[in-house]
Amino acid sequence: MNGAARGAVVGGVFLTMVGATGYGVYALVGDGSGGGGTRPVAEQRSGPPSERETARTAKEFLAAWAAGDERAAADLTNNAALAQSAVGEFRTAAYVSKAVITPGTPTGGTVPFTVAADVTYEGVTKPLTYESKLTVVRGATGGKPLVDWKSSILHPQLQSDEKLRAGAAPTPPVKAVDRDGAELTAQKYPSLKPVLDQLRKTYGTAAGGTPGVELWIEPAARDAPRRVLLTLSQGTPGLLKTVLDADVQAAAEKAVAAYPESSVVAVQPSTGHILAVANHRADGFDAAMRGTRAPGSTMKIVTASMLINRGVVSADKAVDCPKTVSGGGRSFHNLENMELKGASFATDFARSCNTAFIGQMKAVGDESAMAAEARGVFGLGLEWSTGVPSFDGDVPAASGPEAAAEYIGQGRIRTSPLNIASVTATAKTGVFRQPVIIEAGQGARVLARAERQMKPGTSRQLVQMMRQTATSGTAAEVMASVGGDKGAKTGSAEVDGAGSPDSWFTGFSGDVAAAAMVQAGGHGVDAAGPLVAQILTAS
Repeated sequence: MNGAARGAVVGGVFLTMVGATGYGVYALVGDGSGGGGTRPVAEQRSGPPSERETARTAKEFLAAWAAGDERAAADLTNNAALAQSAVGEFRTAAYVSKAVITPGTPTGGTVPFTVAADVTYEGVTKPLTYESKLTVVRGATGGKPLVDWKSSILHPQLQSDEKLRAGAAPTPPVKAVDRDGAELTAQKYPSLKPVLDQLRKTYGTAAGGTPGVELWIEPAARDAPRRVLLTLSQGTPGLLKTVLDADVQAAAEKAVAAYPESSVVAVQPSTGHILAVANHRADGFDAAMRGTRAPGSTMKIVTASMLINRGVVSADKAVDCPKTVSGGGRSFHNLENMELKGASFATDFARSCNTAFIGQMKAVGDESAMAAEARGVFGLGLEWSTGVPSFDGDVPAASGPEAAAEYIGQGRIRTSPLNIASVTATAKTGVFRQPVIIEAGQGARVLARAERQMKPGTSRQLVQMMRQTATSGTAAEVMASVGGDKGAKTGSAEVDGAGSPDSWFTGFSGDVAAAAMVQAGGHGVDAAGPLVAQILTAS
């Protein structure tokens, strides 16, 4: 049986006109034989389409779409090839057996509408209702008013090159639970939706469930998970245990809700287990796991490790913090031209002195030192296998002023909050444990291993400096609410063309390490700091 035969066919088309130029309800038939066709709506001319042209063009497009006449609908758009394929697949691949399209009030060239559809697959029918909109523009060549074709006309969640598909789900559903067996759902923990979708894609079959029937958005990127819009029949979920912590996740969800464009990850240093992942972003991107931003002064944890490991500095050694310093032929300065004469390196770290760090480049004598430390000790840039897609950090070998900028987390360094939480966890224990959401025993996965372990004395000094930062340094005020053994590092990262720097902050309390980034959030203590402190306090 071919694909089109699986959907129920509903015969007949009806059209209710409202007013002289208005339009009302259109029914979509399943046999694709509806007429409709195109006709001139106005004489060709330049300039934006008139209100009458907009209404009439939208009316004819919606009628053709409702009638299942993909050719007629496509001819009323400015991208006939894409529109014809999409409108046709609305019936043959998304199995929409019936749709009632109800337009709203036009605004300028934009016409909103509501689709109340039935999706039918192998005898099972479920309703699907949503709102979308279209815009009428003047054709570039003939001057004819045309619908400006976008995938989102068909469904508002469709992005470029994405498709609507229905059928038997390629993977069974999963019941994901945390380390203690508490169920994790996207309804209760919205930030986990991309993580849960990816876990289902990767582990659904192995978890032992049976697939159901669904309508979904097929992503353009091969490694991206499908996004389910409608479940026609439930499958049997398989049980999938994660190492997430429902309580920490709840705290992370609450924390990011207060800061737009924010992301946070919490990790258990003793195990590498990812305890929480949360984002609050307009674009829905999982920046917590997959972000690629410069980390600013939070990277000084890695720089300090490199300098201590090489014997260039020690926490209690005096290292001047001048207002400016030259690095790789470029002048660097401190925030507000800070100057600390005769300060210990621990104090330079706690006060986040840029020049004290960059000033050690000559003594190091190796411009690739930062790249070697980041990869060899902290595991940044290795192939991580967390259980879901993640960005694993990039600290490239650099030279000249770019090498100097890497000492303070700028230049070409790219990291995610996951990476910086792992940096703090490594500093806390002295051992890189590759972060995971799913234990390594599930699936054919090999965890990344650092080439060498941090010297015990280096870890001890890093923890000492982070403690000082949290109690009397730049993080003292924001970490005041965090009890017990605690440490932190603030950071801000300048971004070309941005009005405000990205706000970065990382810290630990007991056996929890967390890192946050708030895009264009300002200094580390302005936005990312309170977010991390809230999670550490609740953990």
